[in-house]
Amino acid sequence: MALQLWETLKEAITAYTGLSPATFFTVLALLWAIYYVVTGLFGSSDDHYQRSRATEEQVEPLPPPVQLGEITEEELKQYDGSDSKKPLLMAIKGQIYDVSQSRMFYGLGGPYALFAGKDASRALAKMSFEEKDLTGDISDLGPFELEALQDWEYKFMSKYVKVGTIKKTVPVTEGDDSGETSGATESDAKPAEDGPAQGADTKEE
Repeated sequence: MALQLWETLKEAITAYTGLSPATFFTVLALLWAIYYVVTGLFGSSDDHYQRSRATEEQVEPLPPPVQLGEITEEELKQYDGSDSKKPLLMAIKGQIYDVSQSRMFYGLGGPYALFAGKDASRALAKMSFEEKDLTGDISDLGPFELEALQDWEYKFMSKYVKVGTIKKTVPVTEGDDSGETSGATESDAKPAEDGPAQGADTKEE
């Protein structure tokens, strides 16, 4: 029964269109594809507006970088991505950069999230993800590590906006205190040295 219907359909296609069944169905498929493309390009304005609005809501524009000036490492920790309303910052060699545009890498859940809110110079130079290397101390790094760090710094300088620097704290050593104490001792001792000399002059007179 089905075969008979198919044969009848083929004869009808040939009789009414002058095309073979294969050609007819190919033309029909092309027409359907053209119709689909045209309706997609020139759909209703309401649908187009809704799609545009949905896209804008998904991709929110980043706020302009805010210059922070000189801040401490403790203050830098506030910008580690835990607060989505604050910019995402990290530092290299004491220079702080706004990496908010790469939140997928440095934000929460990103592969480099542990670098955010810190001076990660040592970790970047050594390509280390250990907590002990999340510091700006690069005093004992080798030439290859320093070269790797330089490459990272060039990348950050060309891609991100510098928004501040890390405030350097100068520790007070015991040597400074002892120096002050010894200075005071010497000044106190001078009058004592002068005292006997004056007494001797009096006796001579």
